[in-house]
Amino acid sequence: MTHIVILGCGFGGLWAARELAVADVQITVIDRSNHHLFQPLLYQVATAGLSAPAIAAPIRHILADQRNATTLMASVSAIDVMRRVVVLDDDCEIAYDYLIVATGSTHSYFGHDEWARFAPGLKTLGDAFEIRRRILMAFEQAERETDLARRAAWLTFTVIGAGATGVEMAGTLAEIARHTLHGEFRRIDSRLARVVLVEGADRVLPPYPPDLSEKAHAQLTKLGVEVRTGCRVTEIDEEGVTFSTVGGNERLMSKTVIWSAGVAASPLGQSLGVPLDRAGRVAVESDLSIRGHPEVFVIGDLAAVISDGKPVPGVSPAAKQMGRTAAHNILHRIKGEKAEAFRYRDYGSLATIGRKSAVAMVGKVKFSGFSAWLFWLFVHIYFLIGFRSRLMVMTDWAWAYFTFQRNARIVVSAEDEPDRQPGKRVNDTSKEAT
Repeated sequence: MTHIVILGCGFGGLWAARELAVADVQITVIDRSNHHLFQPLLYQVATAGLSAPAIAAPIRHILADQRNATTLMASVSAIDVMRRVVVLDDDCEIAYDYLIVATGSTHSYFGHDEWARFAPGLKTLGDAFEIRRRILMAFEQAERETDLARRAAWLTFTVIGAGATGVEMAGTLAEIARHTLHGEFRRIDSRLARVVLVEGADRVLPPYPPDLSEKAHAQLTKLGVEVRTGCRVTEIDEEGVTFSTVGGNERLMSKTVIWSAGVAASPLGQSLGVPLDRAGRVAVESDLSIRGHPEVFVIGDLAAVISDGKPVPGVSPAAKQMGRTAAHNILHRIKGEKAEAFRYRDYGSLATIGRKSAVAMVGKVKFSGFSAWLFWLFVHIYFLIGFRSRLMVMTDWAWAYFTFQRNARIVVSAEDEPDRQPGKRVNDTSKEAT
């Protein structure tokens, strides 16, 4: 029986596996975690709006009824396309007839990996738990601090990168300071916290049309976010951020810095032996296979794909569409038929900014404010996997809307984690409060 190996169970990998559910093939899905993550809402876990089970589900549970699929929790260290095997981190080898590589992307600090310990990015649940811990502990440290300058540094939150994730994170941080935590402290006023959004381009949400960027900027400012565009970060340390502007270098004293400025493709693409672009993405053929190896498909954030003459963006709808196309093309090749070219269907772009604030573009229709926010809510609830997740998210959002409260505000103290090292990320999801 034909053996298909799928690396990664994000949107691309999961949709590929589902598309092959009734095929007469054997599927092995390999992922380094045990869960599928609804990444568009990951920032809400990082900002205590949702708990992890609301946006993540065990891969084994999702694929339990798919009898032709086997799930393995393991890390892949290399791919040998000549021998048609994937090599796991324990040197175990798994042979394949067809391979779908959907291992996604990671953080890019543009050659400054030393910044990672001071400015964590947001890609995994472990990242979300660490960012949430840093945010909440910053307020706790400010409450204890008697030096006004150091207190101000603890109450200054810097988000680097004003793409969709950065804009959503900055807007939510402002709401936490002004509404959620207001009245809970005695020595500080949480409403005096500064949220600074730093962007190297000349506007927020650079991929969006200029008019929507302007509206997003206005909505962020209304929430109290300080938007700094045209700023290039030159240094990050435990005390703050240095960035260059047209007027020279500026120093921002900020104890909490969150990175959302850049991503790099999974390093696994390097073992395929094909050309990579500047971001490390794999150059694929029109049918999503790699040159010289029609049995290997690369999809999602790892793939550099051109559709209708335009680069395909690294968003979840694109990954899903690639997963389906790769699955169909494998079945075509098994039958000796011609593979189909991938065509991306752009269903629009959405970015929420805060309570009743968002921007949206669906086809040629652009709208913002409350209507865009309602549309954003509906779309994200609709695409969540499973009734339980939809119910949990709707319940938490309804509660937050009427009370301004966030229920997932549990963090683990340093005393409870004796093995914690300075700057070390928390990746132990067993400590998440449900």
